[in-house]
Amino acid sequence: MKTVKELEKIASQVRRDIVRQVNQANSGHPGGSLGCTDFLVALYFRQMTIKSEKFNMDGNGEDLFFLSNGHISPAFYSVLSRAGYFPVSELSTFRKINTRLQGHPTTHEELPGVRIASGSLGQGLSVSIGAALSKRLLKDDKLVYCLCGDGEMEEGQVWEAIMYAGAKKVDNIIATVDVNMQQIDGSVDDVLPYGDLRPKFESFGWTVLTMNGNIMDETVQVLEKAKSLTGKGRPIVILMKTEMGQGVDFMMGSHKWHGIAPNAEQTEKALAQLEETLGDF
Repeated sequence: MKTVKELEKIASQVRRDIVRQVNQANSGHPGGSLGCTDFLVALYFRQMTIKSEKFNMDGNGEDLFFLSNGHISPAFYSVLSRAGYFPVSELSTFRKINTRLQGHPTTHEELPGVRIASGSLGQGLSVSIGAALSKRLLKDDKLVYCLCGDGEMEEGQVWEAIMYAGAKKVDNIIATVDVNMQQIDGSVDDVLPYGDLRPKFESFGWTVLTMNGNIMDETVQVLEKAKSLTGKGRPIVILMKTEMGQGVDFMMGSHKWHGIAPNAEQTEKALAQLEETLGDF
């Protein structure tokens, strides 16, 4: 099991991977990817039981993760490669023609670690609930994890899924909402405010936890607490506060870095703030 310090070092390298992938492709979504890095690292390198070297789509006997906000693929791909699903060198093919590392994760390229095509927002939670129900039927005691964006809460399908999971007591799922309050066109409150998420989830029968997803120690502790609360008749959701662009000072807190690539000078400035800990791809 990785220590918090070890997880922090992996997260630093993943952030370097994100910046370099998006720069080299001159396309992609660095802001949310940087914000969700600590969560994904804690999930894959400490929280989940995975079979990265024996990946199969069934996922029996292991925890499953579904990325609903698929535009943060640079972080997802980096974590998958660093966790052993595919060679780290393949990160250099991000968003290239015929690559397995498309801008949004897809399944027909058969990239290990990717179980659904995502990025068309609003669908991931529904899929995750289906997977959780499947594990229940198979008497598989492993869990299903899902990550959604807070802008994604504007999608109607999300609320159908939330209502269903609570009503059917799907208690082997842990959903997380990335609450960075930013989306492509501006702040969430300016685009379409969703109000206070806690009472909304609670009213549909969910257990709600909160955390700062950019503090590794807190992230680890809350994920462990969430796991301890499964199997008690209520689905779990973590409302995770993050900073868009976390780790790169000129990107932090601005929706403008939702979906643009840093140029060469900006990339050099960003990498100077991020320690290389595992070796660049």
